[in-house]
Amino acid sequence: MAAGELNLGGHGGIGMTGTTISQPAHLDYGLDTLFGRVTKSAECRVGLEQVEHAPDRFAVRITAPLPEDLEQAKTVVLRVEGRRLTGTVRHSERLDDNSLKLEVEPD
Repeated sequence: MAAGELNLGGHGGIGMTGTTISQPAHLDYGLDTLFGRVTKSAECRVGLEQVEHAPDRFAVRITAPLPEDLEQAKTVVLRVEGRRLTGTVRHSERLDDNSLKLEVEPD
């Protein structure tokens, strides 16, 4: 598989090689509120990356502009390149270029 390609499959996990840079995607994300879980949606550009210290996880880098409340997302459903990725957000990090990196544990 060439660098930059996404390989979904394997033994219950997600295998990725390299980084998929700035692909258009549809993102549904869940927020916990006082009134329960609220699901929101956004069209955005994303990159997918491997997480070196946790090979069972993947990282989603969402480029600006992005929804202000996305940093508090607890769950994500990402549709990119005809694939559907779902999982629980384990870590979020705002980057210097105003993008957001979400580390996700797949469902």
